[in-house]
Amino acid sequence: MSRETGFPRADAEHDFLRARRRQVLSRLAKWLRGEPDDVNIMLPFTEVVDALGYVGERRIGLRVIALDSIVGSVDRGRDFDRRFRPTSGRVRERWERLALAARRGEEIPPIEVYRVGELHFIIDGHHRVSVAHAHGLSTIEAQVTAVRTKLDPSGIRFRGDLIVKDYRRLFLERVPLTGPARASVIVSDPWDYAQLGEHVEAWGFRLMQDEGRFCDRASVAQRWFDEEFTPVVGMLRQADLIGTRTDAEAYLWVAGERYRLIRTHRWDDEVIEAVRSRKR
Repeated sequence: MSRETGFPRADAEHDFLRARRRQVLSRLAKWLRGEPDDVNIMLPFTEVVDALGYVGERRIGLRVIALDSIVGSVDRGRDFDRRFRPTSGRVRERWERLALAARRGEEIPPIEVYRVGELHFIIDGHHRVSVAHAHGLSTIEAQVTAVRTKLDPSGIRFRGDLIVKDYRRLFLERVPLTGPARASVIVSDPWDYAQLGEHVEAWGFRLMQDEGRFCDRASVAQRWFDEEFTPVVGMLRQADLIGTRTDAEAYLWVAGERYRLIRTHRWDDEVIEAVRSRKR
């Protein structure tokens, strides 16, 4: 909180003007650095939960949460930026009223949030969070409802990250890997999840044709990981063909090269040598 002048109402007005100035300067700095448009935008709760896959929720109750963990909103994203600085003068009257109450030491009711992993999304209390940030606080009281999702929200920083999460969720619905297998199959380009899903389903179809029996998705996913993915990644490591890719990215790349160069689904030394020669 800035130094007080002895006139709380004037100090509250200055608080708002300072927060607005910081928001404008932040937007200008983003433009000068050429950063993506979503850097200063709040994460929309509905889009996050849709991308991760909603499972359920439960009321936790009153908690003290870190202000920095509040990254999004249920429905008020346009009035504040990612750091809850006002984006216009539209919220000024209510903002200054809360800032004045805070400066006078009046009791401020807790905000209400959804918790997804370690992230929080405001249901009610946007102005209170904005004022708390402006006054240099690090925590705030909140009524918390925890939301469970199919995917862990870790790694989500900006709105663009939701695309990767959404494609991964769809991939895991098609290829329901579990445990260490689930954690091992990671790609950075969201479209690679779509291609990998097609590849695994095609592998499973050939498997069922060869064995003359039906296998459900869970069985195909586990067998693909054990009988196809793991041995191939091991071969690629021995041949030093993984490079800076993830295991799944290296597998997807070499599987495509194998079929394009030799037009076969088998794996042997001839395939690896053909891919290695192509790499050179």
